[in-house]
Amino acid sequence: MSYPNAVSLQVSDGTEMQAYTARPLTAGPFPGVILLQEAFGVNHHIRSVADRLAEEGYVVVAPELFHRTAAPGTEISYSDFASAAPHYQAINPQDLTADLQAAHDWLQNEPGVVNDRIGSIGFCLGGRVSFLANAVLPLAAAVSYYGGGTHLLKDRASALHAPHLFFWAGQDQHILPANVAEVVQALDAAGKPYINTVISYADHGFHCDERPSYNREAAQEAWAFTMSFFNEKLRSPEF
Repeated sequence: MSYPNAVSLQVSDGTEMQAYTARPLTAGPFPGVILLQEAFGVNHHIRSVADRLAEEGYVVVAPELFHRTAAPGTEISYSDFASAAPHYQAINPQDLTADLQAAHDWLQNEPGVVNDRIGSIGFCLGGRVSFLANAVLPLAAAVSYYGGGTHLLKDRASALHAPHLFFWAGQDQHILPANVAEVVQALDAAGKPYINTVISYADHGFHCDERPSYNREAAQEAWAFTMSFFNEKLRSPEF
């Protein structure tokens, strides 16, 4: 399966990775954003987020992080995590680093993208991968929404290149407050700039309007904050 606006990216390990892309309708220059999927693929929701970012004036690439274990265009139902689990469990920082570099290279070579104004944003699994992206790529900003497992990458805090914005859900039963504390403590120890936001009345997945845990108020507030953060970090007066 493929979808409109798909590109095929060559990854350094010899694999090929499909990615969804979106760009503004007007002329550039534009900042670039790497958009990182949940555990359910580059699905309709993730593609809609890419389109929203493009409407805000960003060139977006959303790589399929499960490309080594799933067919191109794989989408998994939000009610079927059992089908997502094998792909989720197969990923690792080494492979993800190669994938992130391929996505970054695509943005670097895309006409109209300002090379030093590239950020990342991810949700759920992608929130963790966005943290990794900030550590392995020369980003100008990074955002993580409820990134489960980010604490497992806390040793990479000292390698972060850019300010990082975190969103966590106070009602989240998947990510413990102690896990969040580990991330914050590692960032403090490394002296890295970050913004840590806990939305007390939201649950895991609150941003996704296709999940039962969607919280419209929290999603709108977090998105407004995200756009403000990206506008501050990724744009310059001439944009």
